[in-house]
Amino acid sequence: MLNAKKILLGVSGSIAAYKTVHLVRLLKKEGAEVKVIVTQSAQDFVTKKALATVSENPVIDNFYQDENPELWNNHVKLGMWADIMLIAPASANTIAKLNSAEANNILITTFLSARCPVFVAPAMDLDMWTHPSNQVNIQGLKEKNIHIIEPASGSLASGLEGKGRMPEPEELLSTITHFLKSQSPLSGVEALVTAGPTYENIDPVRFIGNYSSGKMGYALANALVKLGASVHLVSGPSALKQPKGLKSFVKITSALEMLEACENKASTVDLAFFAAAVSDYRPKAVATSKLKKGIDTLNTIELVENPDILKKLCATKKENQTFIGFALETDNVIENAKAKRIKKGCDYIIANSPNAKDTGFSHDTNLVTLIGETLNKDLPLMSKDLLAVEIITQLMPLLKHVK
Repeated sequence: MLNAKKILLGVSGSIAAYKTVHLVRLLKKEGAEVKVIVTQSAQDFVTKKALATVSENPVIDNFYQDENPELWNNHVKLGMWADIMLIAPASANTIAKLNSAEANNILITTFLSARCPVFVAPAMDLDMWTHPSNQVNIQGLKEKNIHIIEPASGSLASGLEGKGRMPEPEELLSTITHFLKSQSPLSGVEALVTAGPTYENIDPVRFIGNYSSGKMGYALANALVKLGASVHLVSGPSALKQPKGLKSFVKITSALEMLEACENKASTVDLAFFAAAVSDYRPKAVATSKLKKGIDTLNTIELVENPDILKKLCATKKENQTFIGFALETDNVIENAKAKRIKKGCDYIIANSPNAKDTGFSHDTNLVTLIGETLNKDLPLMSKDLLAVEIITQLMPLLKHVK
């Protein structure tokens, strides 16, 4: 559930801060990317070096970077980066600042910049926890839609017994995981995505291919992971980094390899996006050594048709599966895409064209039209990352496995 999730951990001054090293380790083990902010007093109980080691990221404790004091740590970007912000342990002092917006350290300014759900795990002595002033601050945070993780009961640093202990790291992890699961509309959904081009070899150094970068397919895979789906990505040759949080990643070269990889997954998934630009043809014969200019002739290359992956897989599609194709058209875009959807047998098709500015292969942006039996919706030009989210959002009410 934490695969590819970005967790921002804030650590304030409490003896419970020593537990955060184990907490970060647990978050990382679950696949999360973790960044840590510590207050100055937190460093009396846990070192930046320990937290940096387990998080694999620099630990932030002030507004300016230690290695270069002229550069500042951008709290706004930090707040916008996170999918979840967890402040644990949260001392009474930090809780008061969170409630009053007393922005005199980078933890508070980052909290005020956060666009994500925020969880606060108080840790303090029993008398401090129950004090009316502290309870006013706790109630104030709840009214601001901050999630309060109730402290546990047990032995306290003062020697007293009672409520005030920070919950154990395993419990904090469980709380975040259950929250994300409840907020993930595609939790339990298994998805297949194809991306990139296919290359069809002429000889060991030459091929037939296209200009597809894989950006749209990779963006869809990323968006599906963030929405809670278990994602299998089958990618043709691409310079893009493997997305985080995938259930499986298969790198292929040719159309035949892509078909084999997809056939291994298609029967078990709930949802599939066929965004790859698969070569329609391949050379009938592939030379085993480089064809030499002036010795071998390349005037004619005899081609054979590649299998139609989308049509072939749609032919065996189950009633509860939703398969979505892509149509890149240069002429009569909508009409050709509608005809392609019927011919292929897919539920929906996403039409796009390289004719408009900043659209099509290799661009970071695109504009598309979503087409179904009763659907015809244009989406404006936007980044492929945002477009992936918008495509899924528009189609989600129509997906068979969500009904």
